[in-house]
Amino acid sequence: MNATLTLLPQPSRPGRVGRDRLEILTALINAPSFDPIFRTDIVRIPRDHATYRWWCVIGGCERVRSSGADMCAVHMRAWSKADQHGVGKAAFLSTAEPLPASEWVEQAACRICPDRPAAHTRWRLCRRHLSQWKHHGVLDEAAFVNWVAVQQPYPGYGDCLVAVCPNLAESPLRLCSGHETRYRKAGSPGGADLSSAWSQRYEQRGRPTPVSYTDEPAFRRWCASTDPMPSPAQLNLRGLPPLLRAELQWGLFAHTQQTRPTRWDLCHVQKMVNSCRAAGTTTLAELVTDRADRWVRRIAGEITGELWRIYRTPDEARETGILDTEHFGVRFPRRTSRFDLTAIPQRWLRDLAWDHLAGLLQSPRCPRTAGSFDNLRRACVELGAFLAVDAPGGGHDPATLRGDQMRRFVADQRRRERDSLPSLGITKAGGKPSMVSATTRGIVFNGVRTVLRDALDRGAVDSLGLAREFIAAVPAWEGLPLRTRRPFPDQVARALADETNLRRLAEHHDRLDHGMRDIWETLIATGRRIGEVLDVRWDCLGRYGGLAMFWHDQTKVGNYDVAIRIPDRVYDRLQARQAKTLERFTARYGYQPAGTQRAQLALFPSPQRNPAGTVSLSKEWFYGPFRAWITELDLGHCVPHQARHTLATNLLRHGATLTHIRRYLGQVSDRMAEHYVHLAHSDLEQVLQHVWVAGPGTANPGQLLTADTIPLTRAHVQALAIDLSRRSTPAEGGFCTFQPVVDGGACPWNLDCHNCDKFVLSGADLLYWRRKREQWRLLAEGANDDATATYLQQHFEPTARAIDGLEKALAGLGLLDDALALDLRKPQDYFHRVWATVFRANDLAAAGGHADDTSDGQEAE
Repeated sequence: MNATLTLLPQPSRPGRVGRDRLEILTALINAPSFDPIFRTDIVRIPRDHATYRWWCVIGGCERVRSSGADMCAVHMRAWSKADQHGVGKAAFLSTAEPLPASEWVEQAACRICPDRPAAHTRWRLCRRHLSQWKHHGVLDEAAFVNWVAVQQPYPGYGDCLVAVCPNLAESPLRLCSGHETRYRKAGSPGGADLSSAWSQRYEQRGRPTPVSYTDEPAFRRWCASTDPMPSPAQLNLRGLPPLLRAELQWGLFAHTQQTRPTRWDLCHVQKMVNSCRAAGTTTLAELVTDRADRWVRRIAGEITGELWRIYRTPDEARETGILDTEHFGVRFPRRTSRFDLTAIPQRWLRDLAWDHLAGLLQSPRCPRTAGSFDNLRRACVELGAFLAVDAPGGGHDPATLRGDQMRRFVADQRRRERDSLPSLGITKAGGKPSMVSATTRGIVFNGVRTVLRDALDRGAVDSLGLAREFIAAVPAWEGLPLRTRRPFPDQVARALADETNLRRLAEHHDRLDHGMRDIWETLIATGRRIGEVLDVRWDCLGRYGGLAMFWHDQTKVGNYDVAIRIPDRVYDRLQARQAKTLERFTARYGYQPAGTQRAQLALFPSPQRNPAGTVSLSKEWFYGPFRAWITELDLGHCVPHQARHTLATNLLRHGATLTHIRRYLGQVSDRMAEHYVHLAHSDLEQVLQHVWVAGPGTANPGQLLTADTIPLTRAHVQALAIDLSRRSTPAEGGFCTFQPVVDGGACPWNLDCHNCDKFVLSGADLLYWRRKREQWRLLAEGANDDATATYLQQHFEPTARAIDGLEKALAGLGLLDDALALDLRKPQDYFHRVWATVFRANDLAAAGGHADDTSDGQEAE
């Protein structure tokens, strides 16, 4: 049953609007870039069309695919049986036999009578010649060729009387085969009929065949109103008004130009066309599809969206409160082009927001994603919703606004943040109000300030009469709360890498095997951003000199085609995913891609709207199963990005520098890498041990040796903590840097470290030297005379300067309190794992003897 599409009540409008739109579409349709197959009223889709597919995917099969599938009904049944026996779809496609046509894709003429339709798909003969051929006796191909050569053509019956039907009539009733069957099912309106045995009594004798009617006008009305016969390879646009026909032609073509077109079956498009014809619709803008099925609603909505942009200039779009990014040649990833600003109540504020966003689209600073646009819209909606209830006249007259209104808005936002109250104008999906937080409050203040200051710079404020005090009352730019993600705790990290849990992730949360586990293990091993793993191409793997490499794009920082080493285990898993991706592509399209096409495939392709296999899974797709998995494991709040922080911290602990971490993780600067490096308490001693000052035996005691400038930043300290380029050996109260001693040689100065210029003090030894200073002070104070006290003070003065320099360096670094808290004389410090790792003497002796007994070239276990 056809869906009924009703007409919207339209206000009276000049006919010029429709004529203008028809002229625009006619110019576009006649352009050289327009596909000519869509220019006719009978749109015939070729067999190999990339967007409107209708044939069976089996190579050489001439049958139409079943609805909602990619194979014909016969092959679908065969595949269902093969699947039950564990046969893969790609293997089935490679062995399936093609089938000949069993139904007409579109009407064909008889091979003998060009004015009569064929009635048989194999022999392609009209009914009369088919009857004669069947009575011939020998029904083989050779006899058929000889028989056809001596046959004479018969005159046809003309075109089908149905107004929109392009087919030939099959009988003197002047209806094609399909419409004649439909006419009988409809109860034969008008009673049109032929006499019995009309072919033998009239046609074969050369006499005209009479047609009888009980109500011929009723028959003619049926012919004028009935729909065309459905065809899997063509779309019938006959009988539509010129504007509506042009809109559909343009919509069909525009759909083929999308990078990710939705699936449109021609039967659903034809259903919409038939409904428009029956309702007398003149343009798609008049349609209401509330009672139509979802396919008709989707198709009509997409075409209407394309036409909306064509029918309106950017200035006209501004009047409606809609910003179409395609007007400026921009399309944000995974977003529609239309950006709705109608939720901003005040027209003046909506226009300011529209102008600012349009300026961004035309500037070199045009953002890569729609996130900043969403934030600016949120800011203006929040301000507009507040003014609507607080300002005079709902805030529609900007000349009445003063600084008091803005200050009340700021106070209201802060109060909502403090008390966790809902937003005035922003709702989540499903209609639930969004809660105001520190982040959203900062977004709102920054967005309002940005839009209003831009209007001030452009001179729009003066033309509106908006008081400058209203703009000045907006808080200064606020940095959004930045909370660095923590690395995974050891217990959580073990659970997220556990084989049982990983198997559960794949089996329970990725039943269709789109690669959930492969993505997660790659994130753990490489520390990439989630988008960098999801968007990798099929050829992202390779071995170079025997080393497994992973190629990807770091689009956030502009690094493209970057390679990093990965473990062989991850390499093998991704290599298996490559095979699965190829198999699924082959199963879907019936052939195996090669060369450039194969290299451009997504390794993790999206199953939706992905005609060429180049579109990857989205972040939203990954987050859903991941959250469900985390909830099932009861691990608390965990996000995938913590894997990146965990890897960065592990790199730190294993000797990597900040520069190495920045390059490996693809960070834009060392400052950005700081957010990913986390020092644990066990790392503090290592940090302090690398804050060196010159010892008391040097020319400049206390001089900082680990940097050229004072004070240093915490980031520099972290870099020093992992800088292992300095070679040293521990000594009493510090480190010896004399390389012969570091290499194991004897000290030429008889271990007189405190008077040696090769001796340095570290931050970890601050308490040791503070006790030394107290000890010398007590000795000086207890001296028998002033001369002895002066001598002791002068003797210890270089050491005191070194201690002062060390304290100054640590204070400048913000590590003085940490250094004073690190006291290895305190009992609790002996619980460090170094002190807790002990061995029995007998075990060590036994192990030493076992090692001596091992033969050369063998490793002791």
